[in-house]
Amino acid sequence: MLAIIGGTGLTQLSNLEVSRRQVVRTPWGEPSGALTFGKVNDRQVVFLARHGYGHTIPPHMVNYRANIWALHVEKVTHVVSVASVGGIRADLGPGVIAVPHQIIDYTSGRKHTFYEGDERGVVHIDFTHPYCEQLRQSCLDAARRAGQAIVDGGVYATSQGPRLETAAEIDRFERDGADMVGMTGMPEAALARELDLRYAAIAVVANHAAGRAGSREGIRMEEINATLQIALGKVRRIIEELADHHGG
Repeated sequence: MLAIIGGTGLTQLSNLEVSRRQVVRTPWGEPSGALTFGKVNDRQVVFLARHGYGHTIPPHMVNYRANIWALHVEKVTHVVSVASVGGIRADLGPGVIAVPHQIIDYTSGRKHTFYEGDERGVVHIDFTHPYCEQLRQSCLDAARRAGQAIVDGGVYATSQGPRLETAAEIDRFERDGADMVGMTGMPEAALARELDLRYAAIAVVANHAAGRAGSREGIRMEEINATLQIALGKVRRIIEELADHHGG
């Protein structure tokens, strides 16, 4: 079964024909909200709003372990994260949609593993390729079928948040090889790998990153919101095509 985790701007999936909502209790505490079950194009899909259905949970306080565990318990096999990002690379301007292939983690203090050396022991997962390549290709194929332009690949830098980055930090990320920056890519991807969930991300560029192009002097939040509303309409059409191949 396919799950969609919605980020900033995607607190509900308007093309989801809702059948039920399920509150899931986990050993790691409360998820961001109830799981919303329904159908997209007659295919079973689960939706979860990462920041809560009222967008009340900041990136550094999301209970990533509870979210991923809840999806796992409900027999989800494939997870697609929809996340807003700032574009570092010149061609990743506002409104561009990309499917990243790598991650650099700059976060700190987040609960980032299910294995903390207690009764569950210690597990070292292979994370050479953090995203499921098969699911990445499925996202790209779905975009093409939906007639939506999409960028194949990119390195996603995960910053701590909730503040946006300084221009100097973006310069550093670029030197490190990052193409885009967001706040929720980790530890979500690693936790999904620990539970053998196939995981990929659809990144929506909301703005140029700090110090770049239109954000050279600052980032205007009202412009971000307008960009996201248009771009997320395109993402919903991609999800419709994706559900045809990975929905239950």
